[in-house]
Amino acid sequence: MTTSASGTTGTGKLLALWTPEDKAFWAEEGKAIANRNLWISIPALFLAFAVWMVWSAVVVQLPAVGFKYSTDELFWLAALPSLAGATLRIFYSFMVPIVGGRRWTVLSTLSLLIPAIGIGFAVQDLQTPYWVMLTLAALCGFGGGNFSSSMSNISFFFPKERKGSALGLNAGLGNLGVSAVQFMVPLVISVGIFGWFGGDARTVQMPGGVMKQIWLQNAAFVWVIPILITSLLAYLMMNDIADAKASFSEQAVIFKRKHNWVMCWLYLGTFGSFIGFSAGFPLLIKSQFPGVNPLEFAWMGPFLGALIRPVGGWLADKMGGARVSLWTFVAMAAGVYGVMQYLPHGGAGGNLTGFFLCFMALFLASGVGNGSTFRMIPVIFMDECLEAVRGQGPEAQAQAAREGTKQGAAVLGFTAAMGAYGGFFIPKSYGTSIAMTGSPHAALWWFIVFYITCIAVTWWFYARRGAERPC
Repeated sequence: MTTSASGTTGTGKLLALWTPEDKAFWAEEGKAIANRNLWISIPALFLAFAVWMVWSAVVVQLPAVGFKYSTDELFWLAALPSLAGATLRIFYSFMVPIVGGRRWTVLSTLSLLIPAIGIGFAVQDLQTPYWVMLTLAALCGFGGGNFSSSMSNISFFFPKERKGSALGLNAGLGNLGVSAVQFMVPLVISVGIFGWFGGDARTVQMPGGVMKQIWLQNAAFVWVIPILITSLLAYLMMNDIADAKASFSEQAVIFKRKHNWVMCWLYLGTFGSFIGFSAGFPLLIKSQFPGVNPLEFAWMGPFLGALIRPVGGWLADKMGGARVSLWTFVAMAAGVYGVMQYLPHGGAGGNLTGFFLCFMALFLASGVGNGSTFRMIPVIFMDECLEAVRGQGPEAQAQAAREGTKQGAAVLGFTAAMGAYGGFFIPKSYGTSIAMTGSPHAALWWFIVFYITCIAVTWWFYARRGAERPC
């Protein structure tokens, strides 16, 4: 194995030295290598999100094919993948520096086969116990966990001034897996695309009384071949970074950093909202507007939120992440209040158009906030590390920059873990509020209170004049 003058290995698998802040290195070869890793990471993350959120689309069809579950039990199936995924993210946050970005991308992508194949068989048998369904929902958390390791990995490849855009692209296009699963499920379940291997169809009654054959198992089986192909591409074309190696104890320093916990709270407000609204949106529509087929248009919200996330990162690079995040939370509080005005309440039937448009505004705002908060994190920790060695010379500055990158990557992963708990709390809050009061209004009022706290925290620590860590 040979090493080039720039410090990259001749094999293209292990980068012995990686210095993206060096403008000459970046222009000569760093940019091309970083972009290659980014463009393979994106489809891997796309598939992770698709498998993670597959229950949001499948659960709506379970009663139609013959599974006898209560509304609260259905909300549990929609919420549990987010709970499992958020918990796995805590561990996945630290895996890239321990295992290597390329190796971990391959392993974590292949793990998606377990729930994809399992769900495909389970939904074909009406005798499948509920606990098996819950277990498979939890295993979909593998997809949720992948986000933390993916974002941590990509953060190592790009210089400070490009992190917002790169992370926004990785997350934004990866997040499209949420809308893709909700858009594709109605299409793929309507055709026996896998022949005898895919199993038999079931006849169900659609809204309006129309009888139709569906292959619900296709909602999970359709991801198997893309998972295999993407895993192979990651194995052949991605890289590990030698300088990114760090033990868990080295990364655990982030737990002593105040801004790690502050950003966890804010990311719960942005990504937690995006993934929670995505998981609960189809079932919320179904419960509040029973005559509507939610899968016809529920995918539009996650699609808009994911598509605009890179714009949030770009705006944050240009205007400052704190400013963009602050106004995002204002918009989200207003959006939730708007949703409440159009829900059925007090005997009134509600207004589906107004409800839908307010939710689209919420998805757009959460998408922008996802990009802006994730741009804030690497800047905060890079600046903290560089500030600590100011005036100590170039060598100390270079070491501080590497340490800042490692801390920022670990915090990106850990905040992603905390944020993902929103994917559990939001749909579960809907279910609990409906079970206790007959309406989701109580849950929505608590969402508004939470967004107000996010506004206050963002302004105090990052956006006001004289803030502790402007970014």
